[in-house]
Amino acid sequence: MKKIPSRFGEIEYQEDNLLRFPEGPIGFESLRDFVVMPNEKEGPLFWIQSVEDPGVAFILTDPTSFFPAYRVAPDMNERRKLQLADDEVCFTLVVVSVSPERQVTLNLAAPILMAPGSRRALQVILEGGRYQSRTPLPAVEEAHRAVEAGSGK
Repeated sequence: MKKIPSRFGEIEYQEDNLLRFPEGPIGFESLRDFVVMPNEKEGPLFWIQSVEDPGVAFILTDPTSFFPAYRVAPDMNERRKLQLADDEVCFTLVVVSVSPERQVTLNLAAPILMAPGSRRALQVILEGGRYQSRTPLPAVEEAHRAVEAGSGK
């Protein structure tokens, strides 16, 4: 068991439970290993904490909680980097930002692909400008309609 200081206090972790970014997150390419912090509150958000730099942590979420139609599939090169088997599932996560005015946005333009089997992750940039890096959360009513539309109700 190893320990690191962080904004969450001292964190204990085992190396075989780390989430590894073989190329580092965008803008943090030298940071490779992250501890997934347990979610102490109900809700769709959770933190990952860098092992190499205690000052770096990201809030992540499953974007389909807010945008049910959002889908990203890894290409063959990304599957190789993630060490994904042909039939293995890949999760899509996005970084959550909170502005000083407390506006919450999601980075839909650069999602994180995560392979639970290999505990590897890649942040990729989506081409074509379809998504924004600071996408505001939909209004509550709009989110409910989107969820209902996605579930076929």
